[in-house]
Amino acid sequence: MKSHYQILIIGGGTAGIMTAAQLLKKNKKLDIAVIEPSETHYYQPAWTLVGAGTYDFKKTAKPMADVMPQGVDWIKDKAAGFNPDKNSVSTESSGDITYDYLVVAPGLVMEPSMIKGLPEALEQGVACSNYIDPERTWETIRNFKKGNALFTQPTTPIKCGGAPQKIAYLAADYFRKQGLKKDTNVIFATPGTVIFGVKEIRETLMKVIDRYGIHFKPFYAPKEIDVENRIVHFSHTAPEENRCIINEDNELGETMVGDVDISVPFDMLHLAPPQAAPKFIRDSVLANDSGWLNVDHHSMQHHSYPNIFGLGDVASLPTAKTGAAVRKQVPVVVDNIVKLMEHKSASNKSYNGYSSCPLVTGYGKMTLAEFDYNNNFIPDPKLKRMLVFNSDKEHWRLWMLKKYGLPNLYWNKMLKGENV
Repeated sequence: MKSHYQILIIGGGTAGIMTAAQLLKKNKKLDIAVIEPSETHYYQPAWTLVGAGTYDFKKTAKPMADVMPQGVDWIKDKAAGFNPDKNSVSTESSGDITYDYLVVAPGLVMEPSMIKGLPEALEQGVACSNYIDPERTWETIRNFKKGNALFTQPTTPIKCGGAPQKIAYLAADYFRKQGLKKDTNVIFATPGTVIFGVKEIRETLMKVIDRYGIHFKPFYAPKEIDVENRIVHFSHTAPEENRCIINEDNELGETMVGDVDISVPFDMLHLAPPQAAPKFIRDSVLANDSGWLNVDHHSMQHHSYPNIFGLGDVASLPTAKTGAAVRKQVPVVVDNIVKLMEHKSASNKSYNGYSSCPLVTGYGKMTLAEFDYNNNFIPDPKLKRMLVFNSDKEHWRLWMLKKYGLPNLYWNKMLKGENV
């Protein structure tokens, strides 16, 4: 096996495969390797729909060999560490591999143990999560009969920050259709201060919450799950003037413990687990103080090592961690690597934080949040070709885009290296 490559890419997810494919489109003679241990590549955005029983989980998976770009060496191993001063990456079983240019895109990892009791809750089937097993989520929703259906998320950055509320809307819609609404309290509890950061989308989502009668609980940060008694303990993170007061006879059965702790009982629990950069990133000199890859927000070039770039979920970018963000990051990274190879500077700083969240609000309904670093709403003009003129409002055509259009775009365009 070779031990040196012109371009070494860590990660065979969306970011890694797209970067390799677009580089080869620029120059098919480039010497590229991808380090990726997994045999399967997943289209994870569809897992929300799997969790609502409206998408086949098997269709979200393809063999890694089928998506690996032709002409790339696939190193089936795990990256274990870095020696950037020697342009070297260590692996678990393939030794050290050196590079001229390095692209770091291993994604992130689930860290359930950051919330006390969550590993046990998941293991015992007391909690479900679309992030881990969306088929189990659908089984849980389908078998729910009455009581508190609690949906929550952690204080850490997560993949697609809108995903925890999407499944709440779909569940609420399902319960309504099954005649369970009058006996059910759907609760969405989030550490966030608002339902969504983009004003235009937020206004639509508050109407959705009102339509379903969802109990929206901002400033609720989950810290412990009592598996035996089926209770989630939250820290109430609001400033003192916004602290909530809970009446003893409240319909959710909430209780205050001291000034800032709230306990909420549940009959069903869906939770996005805490998430973090992989340990070999967190422990490396490439990470910032928060443990994410320390890259420039506009060029994706590492702050200390100019021949290293990072993108996707592992990058320390203050925007939503989504495939849509990757779609806009990859061309910038590719352009900057080509510039460096031509002995120019990595001057492409055009990434503006674009990300997108297809917010499914019920069966057959969706609104599409597209935004930049400043939470400006920036809808794609191409949506008008679909006769969608207000993508901040719910639309059945956007649902069709989510269920059929985006998966097709992903498998047949994005992973093939087309700039879409």
